[in-house]
Amino acid sequence: KYPHNHHVVNNTLEGNCSSKAWQKIQEPYTFPAILKSVCGYQTFFAGKYLNEYGAPDAGGLEHIPLGWSYWYALEKNSKYYNYTLSINGKARKHGENYSVDYLTDVLANLSLDFLDYKSNSEPFFMMISTPAPHSPWTAAPQYQKAFQNVIAPRNKNFNIHGTNKHWLIRQAKTPMTNSSIRFLDDAFRRRWQTLLSVDDLVEKLVKRLDSTGELDNTYIFYTSDNGYHTGQFSLPIDKRQLYEFDIKVPLLVRGPGIKPNQTSKMLVSNIDLGPTILDLAGYDLNKTQMDGMSLLPILKGDRNLTWRSDVLVEYQGEGRNVTDPTCPSLSPGVSQCFPDCVCEDAYNNTYACVRTLSSLWNLQYCEFDDQEVFVEVYNITADPDQITNIAKSIDPELLGKMNYRLMMLQSCSGPTCRTPGVFDPGYRFDLRLMFNSHGSVRTRRFSKHPL
Repeated sequence: KYPHNHHVVNNTLEGNCSSKAWQKIQEPYTFPAILKSVCGYQTFFAGKYLNEYGAPDAGGLEHIPLGWSYWYALEKNSKYYNYTLSINGKARKHGENYSVDYLTDVLANLSLDFLDYKSNSEPFFMMISTPAPHSPWTAAPQYQKAFQNVIAPRNKNFNIHGTNKHWLIRQAKTPMTNSSIRFLDDAFRRRWQTLLSVDDLVEKLVKRLDSTGELDNTYIFYTSDNGYHTGQFSLPIDKRQLYEFDIKVPLLVRGPGIKPNQTSKMLVSNIDLGPTILDLAGYDLNKTQMDGMSLLPILKGDRNLTWRSDVLVEYQGEGRNVTDPTCPSLSPGVSQCFPDCVCEDAYNNTYACVRTLSSLWNLQYCEFDDQEVFVEVYNITADPDQITNIAKSIDPELLGKMNYRLMMLQSCSGPTCRTPGVFDPGYRFDLRLMFNSHGSVRTRRFSKHPL
């Protein structure tokens, strides 16, 4: 689901992260719950679940979300050593001995054990959620010297001022200090180092599936939770911005009927993973309230496929109405101010975007819920680094269509999230749709920007 439908707005219990409300309203309808209860799957989870998982006010480590036959979940946020796992509802503490405690390897061993001891009479689903490459970026000892000459990419938007962008980008210090550049290069290098252990995990799993004769009958999805920036528009490191470097994530899939070495340019999103996996299991997607679409036709190479031309991107900024004690000169409401008091987030870093991809257009249209009611529009074809905001020069009619489409997506749910976008052949710009049955104008969740 999109955030406006699952109502998780940040990584706190108050923001609905692993809260009692989440457990009651959303967890019973996740795709693993359906796989287990309806499709007869054995289900296995190992790794990081949600930032507040295991909190006392969220039921502690005894809580096992519906849908999991085997549950090995990390308490709270990302760690590599000195952490606690919920082993099917019972706490198990780990220390800092690499050979028995390094989390990526522990997850690999738990996964291999499951493959060895699972029932062969039922299909199985595994989700392995490694914290790597999340901070604190602690690599395994044998990989801590890897990539010594690697630095973060120096794209055209690296270490430049974010002209004509919202205020949070404009506050970044340009050029960055040498210490900030060393900091982000070190973070980039250490993230790569942590991923070498993830490579080991994947290799072990694939070899085990191959040795048991199950690889050719198994789909493997490899993806991530968010993008990350390292110096773009002079922001040292984080992930809370609307730009391609933060919203794009890898997606690799292999399995029966998928031809190797092919790349699809179709516009897909993380909301599509649940429907896709249920589709593979033979479940009727019309019975769900999921906002996404099954990728199975794309994976199978359907040449007559009609696909979406847009997806919604939405984020609610985090920050408290107090001054950051480490940066007393800054205004209240900012957060994640590091290093050199460059702030990566704020309570009004709240935005929604339509990301459009069609045969004719590759665009992003975004609106901010701030005092400026700021609008950013990018032509990704001409400007892949999103340096030039064309909001004030784009055709007003096109701007109006994108504005209207954003309003529709921000109020969509389930099937209505899959209606034709501005550049779909079936799209019709009907002003009457802006009025509901009571005759009042339908308004967006935020934005005063006129059509």
